[in-house]
Amino acid sequence: MLRSLFSGISGLRVHQTMMDVTGNNISNVNTAGFKTSQSVFEDTLSQMLKAAGAPQNGAGGTNPAQVGLGVRLAGINTNFTQGGTQNTGRTTDLMINGDGFFVVRNGGEAMYTRSGAFNFDATGILAGPGGAVVQGWMADPTGAINTNAAVGDVKLAVGTLLAPTNTDNMTLGGNLPADSTTAGTTPITMSETVYDAQGNKVQLSVSFTKLSATSWSVTATDGTTPTAATTINFAADGSGPPAPTSISYTNAAFTAPGIAIDLTKLTSYAGASSVGIQSQNGSGIGSLQSFTISPDGTLVGVFSNGKKQALAQIAMATFNNPPGLEKTGGSMYRSTVNSGLAQLGTAGTGGRGGLQGSSLEMSNVDLAQEFTNLIIAQRGFQANTKVISTSDELLNDLVNLKR
Repeated sequence: MLRSLFSGISGLRVHQTMMDVTGNNISNVNTAGFKTSQSVFEDTLSQMLKAAGAPQNGAGGTNPAQVGLGVRLAGINTNFTQGGTQNTGRTTDLMINGDGFFVVRNGGEAMYTRSGAFNFDATGILAGPGGAVVQGWMADPTGAINTNAAVGDVKLAVGTLLAPTNTDNMTLGGNLPADSTTAGTTPITMSETVYDAQGNKVQLSVSFTKLSATSWSVTATDGTTPTAATTINFAADGSGPPAPTSISYTNAAFTAPGIAIDLTKLTSYAGASSVGIQSQNGSGIGSLQSFTISPDGTLVGVFSNGKKQALAQIAMATFNNPPGLEKTGGSMYRSTVNSGLAQLGTAGTGGRGGLQGSSLEMSNVDLAQEFTNLIIAQRGFQANTKVISTSDELLNDLVNLKR
């Protein structure tokens, strides 16, 4: 009789736990990156009333007779299915599309989270709402990132400068008119701002003087140091590339061997002149104006000189057994002996999901399922109370036999 009482009590306990788990799921229905949990029950040890008997002497065998002693909580599993997408419009908000976790430093401990609600603090450190610092790899001055190095704090300092770049390549394009009547007299000139090794602006002019229908003389100067005249020759039909295909402008202010001026995009057909400078690769010093975050987690700075350069890359972690992670609060997890070691890498590699900027991953709580679980937990609790009350009535009847 007492066994049924204790079985009923165990049922009350586990269904109360189920209610606790379900209530926590519902309370976090709008928590970014939250992963729902599920209670799993198992029966306890059963008391043996009669052991199994083997068939013998023509008689059949007998099955064991056992009375169960109740139920207990086998575990609480975390469901890591993908949550929905919430567009926020904030550049620093990040969402993981697929598997993986952001790596953050909470004090001196490595933690992991699916919530990408990040901000830059007063010192330029990228951190979560609770102050946990996002981990990754910082770029060197050239923009190269070594993802094989140890991870560290991701920082984007205000006032970041991009060093100037010396111009060493320039491309010219367009048409030099083969029917021009100014042969040997009026040159065709265009100019372009280039940059020396210190980032100083230099106005470089390139002049073309017609020699014949298929040949032109070209010189380049910054107003003080002209190059020697070079004759370039086109094919008989005026098509390019001309020979030679490039010339070099040399000046002490430019890193040796100077500026290589590409002529392969030029033609010499009859008609209007359209020759011009298509590109040059130098730039002055630039200050950080804004940034973007690419799907692989790279923070790309946009500078005032029009250049873009990688500044850092956010690290991601995967685990062999994500449900083995321990929840620590603040939408963070800690690795355990059953989660496996964190496998660090970049988004989009090694089974890790890609990143989506200006978005957050919503909770994966299914309210319809949770409300159903509420009914199941309530009915299970109610049924176990009936077991206890019925057992009490039987015990009361037993006591009343003496009367």
